[in-house]
Amino acid sequence: MLYETYQAHSDAFGPIRWMAQAMQGLLNQPWPVVAHHPVIRSAAAACEMVARAGMWHERPDFGIRGTLVDGRAVPVDEVARVRHPFCTLLQFKKDIDVEQPRVLLVAPLSGHFATLLRGTVETLLPDHDVYITDWLNTRNVPLLYGRFDLDDHIDLIAAFLRELGPETHVVAVCQPSVPVLAAVAMMAADNDPAQPRTMTLMGGPIDTRRNPTVVNELATSRPLDWFERNVIATVPGRYAGQFRRVYPGFLQLAGFMTMNLDRHVTAHVDLFKHLVRGDGESAEATRKFYDEYMSVMDLSADFYLQTISRVFQQHALPLGRFASRGRKVEPRAITRTGLLCVEGENDDICSVGQTGAALDLCSGLPTGKKAHHIQPKVGHYGVFNGKRWRNEIYPVLRAFVRANA
Repeated sequence: MLYETYQAHSDAFGPIRWMAQAMQGLLNQPWPVVAHHPVIRSAAAACEMVARAGMWHERPDFGIRGTLVDGRAVPVDEVARVRHPFCTLLQFKKDIDVEQPRVLLVAPLSGHFATLLRGTVETLLPDHDVYITDWLNTRNVPLLYGRFDLDDHIDLIAAFLRELGPETHVVAVCQPSVPVLAAVAMMAADNDPAQPRTMTLMGGPIDTRRNPTVVNELATSRPLDWFERNVIATVPGRYAGQFRRVYPGFLQLAGFMTMNLDRHVTAHVDLFKHLVRGDGESAEATRKFYDEYMSVMDLSADFYLQTISRVFQQHALPLGRFASRGRKVEPRAITRTGLLCVEGENDDICSVGQTGAALDLCSGLPTGKKAHHIQPKVGHYGVFNGKRWRNEIYPVLRAFVRANA
């Protein structure tokens, strides 16, 4: 009944949002004399706030149409390299003559679409041939395509690396740090020729025993069957993935927002003030962030529950007990792939030390092929987006890729 209750509320509130949007458009017309009256501006701002209340469940557009390569404007096309029922391997293709390092950007499968990494892609594009895991909303995947779990995630990363071939550099943002490390370790154990040249793990939960956060404590405070009973729902019959068991994106978003509720309330109060004052630039920045942040996708229940169990409760990877398809994962088997771990000083989702734990696990790597960067004054999202990502973190990543190319 969980999903049905949410859907009923969303359906009931929908007409109110549409009416508020229509009224906002009416109030924002350049009416003579009254168009800039404080009462009219306040009413229009209030209508926009009502219209924006709620969540979206369709992937936004990346909207990346071009970039600069060596100071020259170059168009960018989105090309689906591989289509999988749960994910598309998407290339941001540029028509250039120069060969650039190939980067596979593995987006988090944690309730938001891959477009959350739009800024990450934009920063990487001038210097790299960029591919990304474009995850599909699980509620739109028909049951005939079967399940998708943590082992499937690992297999998919390995398959994408083989598709792209040798000389690929893989970058995992947050949650996929674990399956990416597992996939690379298993490829190394098999002496797979498609092993990536470098592996960058950014804000990922490799060992959540280190400096546990509120997220980590929640995952260990209750048994696994509590999560199965309370946060797993069935997709309603109106969607293509009807009857599939999922962890709904609206629950994940609610959890994230509750962690920093004061910050989100303040942001929306400021948005209202910007709209009343006519500060379009500041208002647009807030709009863009929340348009992305409020776009959510459902996760496969199998994947979610296995991640909670094996990553957050059992700590299987750092304890040497992680297995995939019955086969033990040995990070020490990695001897060729350079490893860079990036962490944010103020990360309240994946705190300092949790990602860096991978450096100890990959004991087969020489010291010269390992690097660790802790970025001061950034939280979780600042690790892969924003000014400090562009100006301070990205140069470290770029230099590491070039040094190991």
